[in-house]
Formats: sequence, structure tokens, C-alpha cells
Amino acid sequence: SFLQERLRYMLVLLLLLHGAGSFYVPGVAPINFHRNDPVEIKAVKLTSSRTQLPYEYYSLPFCQPTKITYKAENLGEVLRGDRIVNTPFQVSMNVEKKCEVLCNLPNKPVTLTVEQSKLIAERIREDYYVHLIADNLPVATRLEFYSNREEEEKKKEKDVQFEHGYRLGFMDGNKFYLHNHLSFILYYHREDVEENQEPTYRVVRFEVIPQSIKLEDLKADEKSMCTLPEATGSAPQEIDPSKENQLLFTYSVHWEESDIKWASRWDTYLTMSDVQIHWFSIINSVVVVFFLSGILSMIIIRTLRKDIANYNKEDDIEDTMEESGWKLVHGDVFRPPQYPMILSSLLGSGIQLFCMILIVIFVAMLGMLSPSSRGALMTTACFLFMFMGVFGGFFAGRLYRTLKGHRWKKGAFCTATLYPGVVFGICFVLNCFIWGKHSSGAVGITFILEPAGVGGGISLPLVYLGYYFGFRKQPYDNPVRTNQIPRQIPEQRWYMNKFVGILMAGILPFGAMFIELFFIFSAIWENQFYYLFGFLFLVFIILVVSCSQISIVMVYFQLCAEDYRWWWRTFLVSGGSAFYVLIYAIFYFVNKLDIVEFIPSLLYFGYTALMVLSFWLLTGTIGFYAAYMFVRKIYAAVKID
Repeated sequence: SFLQERLRYMLVLLLLLHGAGSFYVPGVAPINFHRNDPVEIKAVKLTSSRTQLPYEYYSLPFCQPTKITYKAENLGEVLRGDRIVNTPFQVSMNVEKKCEVLCNLPNKPVTLTVEQSKLIAERIREDYYVHLIADNLPVATRLEFYSNREEEEKKKEKDVQFEHGYRLGFMDGNKFYLHNHLSFILYYHREDVEENQEPTYRVVRFEVIPQSIKLEDLKADEKSMCTLPEATGSAPQEIDPSKENQLLFTYSVHWEESDIKWASRWDTYLTMSDVQIHWFSIINSVVVVFFLSGILSMIIIRTLRKDIANYNKEDDIEDTMEESGWKLVHGDVFRPPQYPMILSSLLGSGIQLFCMILIVIFVAMLGMLSPSSRGALMTTACFLFMFMGVFGGFFAGRLYRTLKGHRWKKGAFCTATLYPGVVFGICFVLNCFIWGKHSSGAVGITFILEPAGVGGGISLPLVYLGYYFGFRKQPYDNPVRTNQIPRQIPEQRWYMNKFVGILMAGILPFGAMFIELFFIFSAIWENQFYYLFGFLFLVFIILVVSCSQISIVMVYFQLCAEDYRWWWRTFLVSGGSAFYVLIYAIFYFVNKLDIVEFIPSLLYFGYTALMVLSFWLLTGTIGFYAAYMFVRKIYAAVKID
């Protein structure tokens, strides 16, 4: 199954690279059940938004089956901390169970040692959730509440939302209570069959109602059957961390027929109640783009045309030379910058990121990365980044040659290792801390070396290949010659400062996407599903357009101020929205998350640093190429003596 999993992802990637036209590659085929067929309940992990450290299910003293079997994980599942394992729950299709003891006989309850009791109490304090799956469908807890409607409507219906997983327990004052009884509610859809055939069913929803019931209140017989107490008269099962605790783990199963078809069974988890906010985000973003387009068209149509027309009048050329500044630097505007190798390497990685993100969002938007294929998104992104190395290398090599670089082999190595090396280094340091906490999110040394080896075996040769052809290709044709002696740059105004430029350039692209950023952060840090890739694709296109526009505006103002050192500056300033992403991440940490410990905080800011770095490379690259095309265009339009 491990080999099949790997082959499937390779096949999906090959289909993507060959431009597959299919719209949906299902994560799994539907499974048809007959009555009494076993429906396996598996455990995925324990998660908490307070610690950000996932743990495997059997890290706590839950009831275990006679043989524990772990599912072979893909790369994305391992990085997410998923450890899918079998459980002793006995569930059969369309067979009710009132109450059954999970493990041990009723006259021999489970005894938790002091250490186990302390561990459970600590996990309850840290607000951990347990995640189970039935037929690859995650368990959800139903939450019902009244929305802010009119009083008459309030009486009629409640709003229903679903919380992923179920709470391990709860606290009341300084006491800890464990949810030791699980009421499973499974919904099935009856499939259409011929008259004489046995009816077949498909699982379409998996809910749980967790309860805490004291040992004395669970009346159990010799056959492991039990009777649940009345809701009003039962006491919860307390876990005292200072002593041994005795309890019973029990469960009940209830089946209900549903009109939901198998193809729509994920809608419960993926439906967002606030789609209007996303539309507001898109409209807000479009307004920003139109605002930028207005400024840009004013500069290009009015100012530039006027400048070029004046420059091309031979009679009063001397007067116009003093009027405007961008033509004065024509002999220096294409002067190669400092550290051309590092600049071209970073831009090469930016191209890799751009291609990878564009393909992943587009493919996910078409439904080819189904959420039922756990880890598929992350696995696909990792492999695509490696394969996109050929494009990154090509663009980096061509730019490096344009900037009068000669050591192409060193440049190719720098492109292949600079950004991936930083990412690997940060992840390795964070992994050591996760390892120290015995979390399932920690990746073993062998698994670290495997992707590193695969990455080195795939990405490095592809980057070298792309760099070789890019370096051999004709360099970009610059329309004006560069003078031998550099021109002196006049003293710049305060608002032409680099940092002021970053603040000014970053705010509009960030404003175009910050609402979508909130939902992405919620998906990453608060264990929510994010599947609005249609909206994300639109926001990505708007981000590309707004970054390009703001970059052109900024480079125009810089050249008018007779400052020709635009190469690095454009790259840094175009990535200014990454600075606002960092500020927003700090705001989100302080206001939305309840993280107080050192290691969870370190994980949050470590992964945030990676996100900000990647976002800066992405937006910086988009802005750089837009500005480069603009600069070549305007200098090609004027007559230079």
C-alpha cells in the first residue's frame, strides 16, 4: 500500500506536468457496505491549537486492540503529524449499539497509574482534541447555536456548525474530567440496486457526542453491555492527577439514513458559513487593483508619453533634460548590481515558488487534491517545487549572464541550495525541539535524509540543467549602453528611503489579500479545513497584478529621482507585503491564539519566518520582473544620442 501511495502521487504529478485535462482525481474510491459489514474506526492523532504539537493516539492510555497496525503515511501526512492506527471500536453497518464496554471486563475497570493520570490531566489542560476516522471520513462534534436573527426566526431553527474531532475532556475549576463514553452517530446513504440484490450503504457523515460518566454510574453486565444513566443524575468521570484512577471506556453506535450522496459527503466539513466575507475580500482586492491601475495609467499615459515626446524633440532637448530625471540615468540604469549571483539565485527560487504555488492552487481549485487524500496537498507541493527547479535554474542562469556573471556552475549550485538550505536548516532546528517533546509531528532522521536525498537527486540536476540552458541563451537585450564611469547619485529625499519604500509598497498588495490570510492562518494554526481554492486563485491573480503595478510605480519614482540602483531595491521593496504578513502573524499570535509555552511559541514563529521568507521571495520576484520589463520598455521608446 505504501508503494501504491507513492506511485499514485507520482502519477498525479506526471499528469499535471503533461497538462492533464481531468477535473477530479478522487482520493479514494467509494466503499459499498452491506448490513453487518464491519466499518473500521481508525485514530489519526491528538491536536491542540494551544501547543501546536500533535501526538499519536496511543501516547495516552486508551484501550488498545490485540494487534496495533499503523497505516503507511505519505510525505504530507508525516509532516502534518498524522499517525493513522486501528482502534478496538467494533462498528457494523446499520447495527445499533446501546452501550458497550471497550476494553477490560466490567468487573475489572481500567486503572490509570499516577503518571498516566498526570499525562491525561495535562492534555486536558492543554485543550487537546482527538481525531478519529470512519471510512476515511473525519469525526466531527455538532455545535448548535442561535444566530443574530430576528426573534421569530430564532425560535424556529438553530445554526449548526461542526468542530473537527472531539475534546479529550474538560475542566471545572481545578478539576479534570475525561470524556470516557463516545456516542457515535453515523449517517449512511442507501444506494440504488436492482430488486433482488441486497441493499448497499455508503458512510456519508461521522459525528460523535463525547460524555464523561463516572465509573459507578455505568451499570455493566458480564457480556460487556452497559446501561447509560439518566442525563440529569449522572456525575462526570474525574481524573485526579495525584493518585490512581479507575474508569471504564465505553461507546454506543447509532445509525441514521441520509439524503447526502457519497460525492457530497465532505461538504459538511468544507462548507464555510461566511462566504460573503470572501466575496467582500475579492471586491476589496479588485478596488485596490483598480486604484493602482488608475495611478499606473496616469503615469504611463500622461507623464511617460509626455516625457518621451519631449525627449524625442531634437530642438528643445536641453530644456527637457533638466525637467525630468529618468532619462538622465540612461547610461547607468542597466549597470550590473552588487552580488549578481545571490540576486539571480533568489529570483530563481522565487520563480520556482511562483510556478509551484500557481499549479498547486489551480489543481486544488479543479478538485484534484481531494481532502480525503490526507497530505496530498503538501506532498504535491514538495514534489512540484523540486520539478520546477528547471524553470528556476533557467531564469536565474539567463539573468546571471545578463548581469555579466561568468561562474555559472557556482551560480547554479547557489540557486539550488540557498533558499532550500535555509528552509531545511530552520525545519531541522524546529524538528529537534518537537522531538524533545515526543510529538508525532517530529520527523525521524531517516525520514529527514530520504527527502533531502530525493531533493538532491531531483532538484539539483534539474536546476543545473535549467541554469546551463539559461546561461547559454542570449542574455536579455538592454536597449541602452552602460557608461564606463558611474554617474553620481544626488542626495535623496527622506521618502525615497528603502524602508519607507517597503512600507509604502507593501500595504496595497497586503490589503488585497489580508482577509484570505486570516482563513489560511485559521486552517494552519486552529486545525480548520481550508478548501476555498477558487477564492484563493482569484486572490493570487490579484496579488500578482497589484505587486507588478506597485513595483512599476516605485521604480518609476526612483528613476525620476536619478537613482539608478534599482535591481536590489525593486526586489526588496516589491516584497514589502511580507513585512505586513509578519506584523499580521504577530497580531494573530497575540489576539487569536492561546499559546503561552516556549516551544509552541518557537514553532509558531519558526514556521511564520519560513512563510514570510517564501512570501517575500514570491512577491519580490513578481515585482522585479514587472519592473525590469517596464524599464526596458521605457528606455527603448526614447532616442538616445
